Amino acid sequence: MADTLDTIFRSLDACRQDVAHLQTLLTARKALGPENGGQGESAKALCIADWLAAQGVSDLVRLDSPDSRVESGLRPNVLARLPGTGKHTLWLFAHMDVVPPGPADAWTSDPWFARSEGDFVYGRGVEDNQQAIASMLLLAKAVQAMKASPPLHLGLVFMADEETGSAHGLSHILDTASHFFSPDDLYVVPDAGSPRGDVIEVAEKSQIWFRIRITGQQCHASTPHKGRNALVAGAEMVLLCHELLPTAFAARDELFSPPFSTFTPSKHEANVPSVNVVPGNDTFYLDCRLLPQVSAEEVRGKVLELAATVADKRNVSVEVDIVQQQAASAIPVDSPVVTRLQAAITRVYGVQARPVGIGGATVAALLRQRGLHAAVWSCLENTCHQPDERSSVTATIRDAQVFAHLLMSPVHA
Repeated sequence: MADTLDTIFRSLDACRQDVAHLQTLLTARKALGPENGGQGESAKALCIADWLAAQGVSDLVRLDSPDSRVESGLRPNVLARLPGTGKHTLWLFAHMDVVPPGPADAWTSDPWFARSEGDFVYGRGVEDNQQAIASMLLLAKAVQAMKASPPLHLGLVFMADEETGSAHGLSHILDTASHFFSPDDLYVVPDAGSPRGDVIEVAEKSQIWFRIRITGQQCHASTPHKGRNALVAGAEMVLLCHELLPTAFAARDELFSPPFSTFTPSKHEANVPSVNVVPGNDTFYLDCRLLPQVSAEEVRGKVLELAATVADKRNVSVEVDIVQQQAASAIPVDSPVVTRLQAAITRVYGVQARPVGIGGATVAALLRQRGLHAAVWSCLENTCHQPDERSSVTATIRDAQVFAHLLMSPVHA
């Protein structure tokens, strides 16, 4: 098996041009969801399926989710499977959708054209999550070309809708095709990491998003005493949340970075169109990422308490709604997928990867909620959602080699 793995490594080392070609194909297919004014992932899914079929991968399954908001009427999910000799499967997950590029003048070049410069490829989606897609496709090509029979089956999952909730992506896959996935399989989500490849995400904070709406009384700005300024009350509520919530929930856990819960006022909705109008309504959002030991219900109670304080002081009403909530998720730091990943990373990258927790949310949480021990790992520049997003060609190849190492190492029941 060692000789086969070395051969796969050499095959992948020769794939630098393939990386650039794949990134060009994928970036040009604007996989924006309808929430972001796009038509979804159909063009990118077809590109991926056609590429796999051209390599001789014939076991392709479509698990499409109906969505009337896009012209095709569906959001595509593609599963590809390559046979091994054992009874376990290595599952790799990547999402096809991307976020909008933002202002064009913030980019050095067209965000929908993959520009190569040295070891980097630039463009929207090249890192999030096309680096993973390319690594997975190159691994499939190498295994298929060798006609290798690895100890594990290889399962590749290309998902829709990760950027806007996963209802049409992994949630749909797990609801309609859970029979594909066994608790004894290995699950890796290459959607977070570090530039050295030395962290494995094993835990995610819980997440709760609040919408806080203040209602006062609109009036002319020249007679502010006739109204009740909702913006002023909202600003006071923002500061109370920003200053008091971290103190009220000050627990620390060094597994996570940062090692404490965060409470971040974020989105703010438009209120009045004119400068000379005192706003009677104001709405902002609060993004909370909570350590597993922090109760979301207790946080909600504290936010309501602060809302009552502001309402009483400013003679306004303050309405607090939860617009999104997700429970914390974690796997043991000595899970088989973690220890096997550590061995593979050491072999390929020459570093000792450590388990960490993050405040962000990945689809690994959906797998963990089903009792599937998913680890999140990749070697990333961490430029996702930014102008001039970039991905390393070398890291793309080495990530594929890490996955090859996992694939070629038997799992013992």
